[in-house]
Formats: sequence, structure tokens, C-alpha cells
Amino acid sequence: MSSRPLVVGLSGASAPIYGIRLLELLRADPEVETHLVYTRTVPRTVELETSYGLDQVRDLADVVHEPGDMAAAISSGSFKTRGMIVAPCSVHTASCLANSITKDLLTRAADVTLKERRPLVLLVRESPLHLGHLRRLVEVAELGAIVAPPIPSFYHRPDSLQDLVDHSLGRALDVFDISVQGMKRWSTPAGSVARRGE
Repeated sequence: MSSRPLVVGLSGASAPIYGIRLLELLRADPEVETHLVYTRTVPRTVELETSYGLDQVRDLADVVHEPGDMAAAISSGSFKTRGMIVAPCSVHTASCLANSITKDLLTRAADVTLKERRPLVLLVRESPLHLGHLRRLVEVAELGAIVAPPIPSFYHRPDSLQDLVDHSLGRALDVFDISVQGMKRWSTPAGSVARRGE
């Protein structure tokens, strides 16, 4: 296992499958140790939107931290990590981070990630966004977070919902130089001509 774990946060936003699938992908990589933290509303969202139970989700992580355990290793900047991904990230969680509010272990771990200048990727799940949402997202980006809504792309010709989910997660993991096996990347289409100086 890597000596620099990756913290995976699940907030109570819709689409917990992003965080679950992220844990599945990382479980296949022996070089990445995952530390899972989630908010108190996640068990209900997982129950409503997926076929997983919370215990199954927890079993996908190498280390699990309880939502209220403010003494956990990931609450301290002296615990070195690669950074953190919050997938999915609610606007509530992003707003707490924008205002430096640490209401639970997830927001504390994310705030630590920011203060230590480590990568923090937020897969924000909300639409449409009103002006208050947009202002909070600008503020959290100004603090150093990478706001990466999981917007589907189609150039890789997805065959399933999992293909769409995996592509968004692959792009997020690029920030940490972690590759998702089989991810299709954009390349110059056949017949395109690149001209020097244009």
C-alpha cells in the first residue's frame, strides 16, 4: 500500500454511486490506500438510490472513519495524504467548505486538505444552480478546491451508465495521477489534419 492514502468522502447528495464506484475502482489498485468518510445522511441516500447496503460500501474501503470522529487521523494535517475526493459533493458540503465550517469529519478532512495545499476534488451534484450556489462554488475554488461536476461526455461512445460514471471518475483521478484501466481518452479524430502555426 501507498504511504500516501487517498481520502474518499461521500456526502448525502444524490448519486452516491459515484463514491461507491470510486471505491471499487481504487480497490483494484494495490498502490492506493483508501480512507472513507461519509456524512450522516449517506446511509439513507445509498439505500434509496442503489442496491448496496452501507456495510457493503464500507467494506470497499481500506480504512473507514465514522462521521463524528473528530479525532480520526484524517482530521490532522500531520497525517499525510495524496488529497481528497468528495463524490458526490452536495452544495451544502461545498458551502461549508467555502465558509471554512467544519461540522463533521468529512468537512474537517476536506478543510485540512485545503489548508495543507493538497488536491481537493469536489464532484458537485446539483442542477440547476442558483446564484448562491454559484457564488459558494467560486469561493471554494478560490480556496484551492477543484470543482468537477460529473457531467457525462460522449466522445468515448459509452455503452452503459457505468461507462459514464467511470469516465467522470477517471477524469477526477487524473488530478492524483491515478489511472482508471480501460478509460478511453480523446485523440485526434481520423481525417483531421494538424497544421503548424494554426
